[in-house]
Amino acid sequence: MDSDEQASHVVRALGALAQDHRLAAFRLLIEAGGNGLAAGELAARLALAPSSLSHHLALLAQAGLVSQERRSRSIIYRAELAAMSALIGYLTENCCGGADCGIAAPACTIPAPCE
Repeated sequence: MDSDEQASHVVRALGALAQDHRLAAFRLLIEAGGNGLAAGELAARLALAPSSLSHHLALLAQAGLVSQERRSRSIIYRAELAAMSALIGYLTENCCGGADCGIAAPACTIPAPCE
């Protein structure tokens, strides 16, 4: 991916997160880890109508920040941790002009989804 494409992708991701409900949904999915959360559970925790949540999750998915999987009658959403890490990496890649600023990026190691 060239730098213009990468910048465009970062802008899309940040734009998707720049709304209260989407940010809250993404944070809940980060907290849920590899197991993710069913759409109904997310809607209940956020006190959002399912149709409203669906719109927000679609925007997060278009930005590559969440994925979905159908499991029986439920749709399970998961945060895309690699995309989140890439976003943070892009934002901090030239931190302190390459000098050690004493701030280490947190490591995120979440196991694969439980069956």
